[in-house]
Amino acid sequence: MTRTAPQISIVIPARDEVIAIGPLVTEIGQVMAGESFEVIVIDDGSTDGTGAALADLAAQFDWLRGLRNDRAVGQSASIRAGVRAAQGALIVTLDGDGQNPPDQIPALLAPLRAPGSAALGLVQGQRVGRRDTLARRWASQAANAIRGALLHDGVRDSGCGLKAFRRAAYFDLPWFDHIHRFMPAMMLREGWGVATVPVTHRARSGGASKYSNLRRALVGIPDLLGAAWLIRRAARVPSPSVMPEAAEAPHTPQKGA
Repeated sequence: MTRTAPQISIVIPARDEVIAIGPLVTEIGQVMAGESFEVIVIDDGSTDGTGAALADLAAQFDWLRGLRNDRAVGQSASIRAGVRAAQGALIVTLDGDGQNPPDQIPALLAPLRAPGSAALGLVQGQRVGRRDTLARRWASQAANAIRGALLHDGVRDSGCGLKAFRRAAYFDLPWFDHIHRFMPAMMLREGWGVATVPVTHRARSGGASKYSNLRRALVGIPDLLGAAWLIRRAARVPSPSVMPEAAEAPHTPQKGA
């Protein structure tokens, strides 16, 4: 039987996340019950059995598709591959390590589904109560402060993997590696509106971060300068805006809802 094209595509880049991917996919299925959705996991050249785990999961869930990169190409390129393969008009991204709780997805989608939201291109999650190391949090705060001073996008946590956006808006953006960290600024550059919502965060269930603080900084500096250059060179567009956060606290589903 042919399935109707889903309205929502959840795109997850994953590299060496064999411990986290099963519980994460299962939890997404529970959160999205009753929705028209698909999940696309991009195995970014994993060597730990993530691919085999995805094959087993796909046999259980008909809404799950697995893609594989023959070699590791990184988060932005993996997300792009997933968005290209996606059928939904609305895209949600979250990290494959399990630190982005799937129960935050409804809060991300709500602004895009609200009346009068046609000009809204991106809803960016902003983490509260981060479960990273102190050094990682300090490094992230410093990087976001520098990024905000250069890009003026009004977003304090653009590196959060929890994002929801219109597929059509995504393909308006200029492409460069690591664009996932600069999506609010690039959406504003193209005249799309950006909203932020607070989201929760949790500790890793296994695996390890793919970037040290030093490596993240070395990669991020040229990307930040390039993003600032793109904004300076952009043609004038209607005044976009960053909307205020949609809620005072992260979304927490009610029991029995």
